[in-house]
Parts: sequence; C-alpha cells; structure tokens
Amino acid sequence: MSGHGAPTIDLTTLNPEETHQLKLAIVAASWHTQIMDGLLDGALRAAKEAGIAEPTVLRVPGSFELPVAAARLAPHFDAVVALGVVIRGGTPHFEYVCQAATSGLTEVSVRTGVPVGFGVLTCDTEQQGLDRAGLEGSSEDKGHEAVTAALATALTLKQYT
Repeated sequence: MSGHGAPTIDLTTLNPEETHQLKLAIVAASWHTQIMDGLLDGALRAAKEAGIAEPTVLRVPGSFELPVAAARLAPHFDAVVALGVVIRGGTPHFEYVCQAATSGLTEVSVRTGVPVGFGVLTCDTEQQGLDRAGLEGSSEDKGHEAVTAALATALTLKQYT
C-alpha cells in the first residue's frame, strides 16, 4: 500500500517563527491538469499551514523540465518543491522521463544543499494519480506531503548553515 509507514509531520508543531521566515518555491508541471491542480492545491495548503503566505509558484511544461527549474530557483530559496505526474504509456518514454526527473531533482538537492520536496507521481494509470492528488476522494495528498517534507528538512538543516 502506498503511503504505508510514512512519518507524520505536523507543520503546526514546527516553530512558527522559523517556518514563516522560510522562502519556498514550488515548481509544477502542466500535464494532467486535474491531478496537477490537486497537487498544487495541497502544496499551497501546506505552505499556508506552515505560515508561508505566498510561496513562489513556477509552472513548467512537464516533469522533464522540473530539474532545470529547480536548479535555477534553489540558490534563492530555503526549500524547493517539484510537482509533476507521469503516466505510463505504451512506449519507454515513461521510464526516460521518470528517471530524468528523479535523478535531476536529486542532483539539484545534493549539489545545492537545498531540500527538494519530491512530489512527482509516477503512475501506471490516471486513477492512481487521482488517488494521490489530494482531491476530494483521494486517499493521499502528495503535494501537501512534498511541502511538509521539504520544510521539515530545511528547518533541520538550518542549524548547520
């Protein structure tokens, strides 16, 4: 089961004096509008819960473009969140895009030292994406989770700057 064993991070228990000062960027792909709208809504809700009233939101065409956008933004923010969805089709394109997005976002985070929340859904079906998008009836809210993880990591690392 997806999500089984995930940690519970309550943004309201984090130090609000620290969280509201964090600069957050959210980079969101544009493919699969309904799923992406859910992911972005969840991410913005998590930012608001953390006291970040206006995170920077940047839209890019697809998940393949997420790493370059994250790389450009990372030096200017305390945390970056990447949101996207890739749905398996009948060609190897799925594997190429998923691998490029995953390794590219990992590289950005490690190279810059800026946490990159991974909110890229890699699904076999559209329904799997809808189930994870934080929409009404969804079982998971991966946009919210990606922001929560990125902010919690940024706060943890802040003591080492």
